[in-house]
Amino acid sequence: MKVKRITIIGLGLIGGSLGLALKKQCGEELRVTGVDHEQETLELAVQRGAVDYSTNDLKKGVEQADIIFLCTPVLQIIPIVEQILPYVKVGGILTDVGSTKGFLAEKLLCMMPSGVHYVSGHPMTGIERSGIMAADQGLFKDKWYILIPEASTSPEAVEIISQTLTWTGARITTMDLADHDQCAAVISHIPHVVAAALVNLLGKYPALEESFKLVGGGFRDTTRIASSNADMWADICLTNSQPITQSLLQVKELLDEMIQAVEKADRPAIHHFFKRAKVRRDILIEETDSHVV
Repeated sequence: MKVKRITIIGLGLIGGSLGLALKKQCGEELRVTGVDHEQETLELAVQRGAVDYSTNDLKKGVEQADIIFLCTPVLQIIPIVEQILPYVKVGGILTDVGSTKGFLAEKLLCMMPSGVHYVSGHPMTGIERSGIMAADQGLFKDKWYILIPEASTSPEAVEIISQTLTWTGARITTMDLADHDQCAAVISHIPHVVAAALVNLLGKYPALEESFKLVGGGFRDTTRIASSNADMWADICLTNSQPITQSLLQVKELLDEMIQAVEKADRPAIHHFFKRAKVRRDILIEETDSHVV
């Protein structure tokens, strides 16, 4: 199938960046339609060149699309799919960018009518800012974009989505469903929870509020992602609850070890805590950097 028309539902950071990247690469050869419920967002998406046409009418937005990207918070995806399925053309492909795949696969795979396909996907990219004004045409470049074949309805559809995503500069890979959700919990979801907890910790010390103006680079760097979209992260926690809670309990165990070591003034244990983290992180970063083209 030659992809000529793409619809993006949800014109926030990911949806807007996707539109910008596709239009930059394909120009007038590809018509991109944007759907959102915010009128200002619809207007800005057109002004910025992320879409050719924008509308808040789901039916009008999807009825001619070859591919429909679902770029809303996870819990909004199922209701949207229920609304648009009657208007998706035969041969059309739905794909989402949600950070949790098991929850969506369980619901969506049994909903697809004959001739309409679903591909499960997740771009491993993002920044702490949200909305169409934060969108960046280079957001996907050299970032991993994960596709989940077992949670998709057609190998051919997976291949079409994979080829389409190469237009964004993303690096395409595949994962098993369970591995993805556990991996996402550890390397993405837990860091966001912990960053938010560190910021909320400041609220425990109101008497020191004036001193917080002294916050330095370490705190800013560690908590940067706490400025991310709250709706998106609430949905992620609710739809990937088991891997997240299991991982949070592991974090709690590590913190308990540190509490005990500090209380006992056990310098070797404290040193080991920081040393093993440094060694592991240095190795991970070196391996990651060596794979970047």
